[in-house]
Amino acid sequence: MKLCSFKIVIFCIFFFHGYHQSLALKHYRFELKEAKYRRLCSTKKILTVNGQFPGPTIRVHRGDTFIVDVINRGNYNVTIHWHGAPMTRNPWNDGPEYITQCPIPPGGKFRQKIILAHEEGTLWWHAHSNWTRATVNGAFLIYPRPGSTYPFPKPHAEVPIIIGEWWKVDIEVLYHAFLGTGGDPNVSDSFLINGQPGDLYPCSKQDTFRLKVVQGKTYLLRIINSVMQNMMFFGVANHELTVVGSDGSYTKPFTSNYITISPGQTIDVLLKANNLPNHYYMAARVYERTPSIPIDNTTTTGIIQYYGDYTPNSPPLLPILPATNDLNASVNFTNSLRSLASKDHPVEVPLQISRRLFYTLSINTFPCEVGNSCEGPNNTRLSASVNNISFVNPTIDILEGYYHMINGQFTTNFPDKPPLNFNYTAPILPLEFQLPERGTKVKVLDYNATVELVFQGTNVVAGTDHPMHIHGYNFYVVGSGFGNFDKDKDPLNYNLLDPPYQNTIAIPYNGWTAIRFTANNPGVWFVHCHLDRHSTWGMNMVFIVKNGKTRESRMLPPPPDMPRC
Repeated sequence: MKLCSFKIVIFCIFFFHGYHQSLALKHYRFELKEAKYRRLCSTKKILTVNGQFPGPTIRVHRGDTFIVDVINRGNYNVTIHWHGAPMTRNPWNDGPEYITQCPIPPGGKFRQKIILAHEEGTLWWHAHSNWTRATVNGAFLIYPRPGSTYPFPKPHAEVPIIIGEWWKVDIEVLYHAFLGTGGDPNVSDSFLINGQPGDLYPCSKQDTFRLKVVQGKTYLLRIINSVMQNMMFFGVANHELTVVGSDGSYTKPFTSNYITISPGQTIDVLLKANNLPNHYYMAARVYERTPSIPIDNTTTTGIIQYYGDYTPNSPPLLPILPATNDLNASVNFTNSLRSLASKDHPVEVPLQISRRLFYTLSINTFPCEVGNSCEGPNNTRLSASVNNISFVNPTIDILEGYYHMINGQFTTNFPDKPPLNFNYTAPILPLEFQLPERGTKVKVLDYNATVELVFQGTNVVAGTDHPMHIHGYNFYVVGSGFGNFDKDKDPLNYNLLDPPYQNTIAIPYNGWTAIRFTANNPGVWFVHCHLDRHSTWGMNMVFIVKNGKTRESRMLPPPPDMPRC
């Protein structure tokens, strides 16, 4: 299939809270088009923004509002999602196709209004249709309001670090082949740091990403995992990383030799250039606990290059990263995240819970079509589910169906808990647990409901990690553990003082994670695994948060140019 081209024109209107002077209109122009890129000794065309891969970095301030005009000049449908932006009262501009909007067709256009609230730090933007986000993505940086500053000493420089991946085939070809086989997708041919594989791959040495540093200075690395199918380990040789933020929120600083970062997640770290002048590798490689899942077992690198007169090591030193299957290393890093919990960045964990939800996350199978050959276990088609329901896209988007009361697009009977209670993480589970129900079911929440949601991984077909993302909300991660959640014992160990404030959280292999949030953002909000194969298989669900009683707690009306299905 031919890759499309379309353009985005962004008009940024900055509303600095507490300021009354007239402010200038800031314009960004994005044009999505095919561009030739050479990687791994071969050249192909990919979909890019302004000919850039990754796309342009957007820089705004806390509380800003900006307008995004999306014009599709391409040959297939598209949407854009601003990952981690809450879209307060305005789900129409959130972006996931068939959830909050119908996709923008070729020749169509759509104006998005992005309203920021409390976010401060690193987010990102990406396509949210099929797997086009593989090349359509970029950093989205939110600075403190003018007159404010970081809760740590201002760094000498700030650098987005986007971890991505590369296939020698077009991503649309890969996607449709994946749908056809019923099995796992082909693994990538390389991982990337800021669009470059690094010099451990053939034909990549000349274009390896380099960060030039001054000895004694500190640098803020804004790390984004845009990888499609994998959690990643990342580190810098002979340098400790001081973690100071995640998912557009500050954290209590802590040091580590590596980070674990899920697809969709962002981690902000301070790197102090306090070593002897030399060249040092930054590097990223897969974390994957499940032996049966195929992986790209390669390492992508960039180079930290000190200024000065010296003869560098050749090759540079590599960081010591955890083993690919090191579950404890992954979980220990994630469990080290804590909210800043300061006067300027308070913690507001719901303490009195009005809705308790328990959602199982499973890999499943469907029977292969008659006459076809499928690559799942025993000639089955792999699928995935939440509470044993494998999500099916409606024919029009759920938000439109809800707002205009169009019947037949979804039902409101998504269960609070799975249909069967069993040992979810047992080594061997009966085959009958593998077949899920297909459906387009949503969970309706009252405005201002205080929600505790426990995500429980299962060992149906195979246990694995699940980075879960909730649109429209950040949430507090109050607890996590291995095995089956114990509703009587595990809550006794919850962190209700300084839990991390996330929009994406990795549910550990055959384990559980508990989150809390207040449902104070009315609208329709997608919940899904950010491993694209799991989401495509159906590991998704939808929250509908009802309007409140005041004008300020009601969903805004739809814009006049909403795309139609």
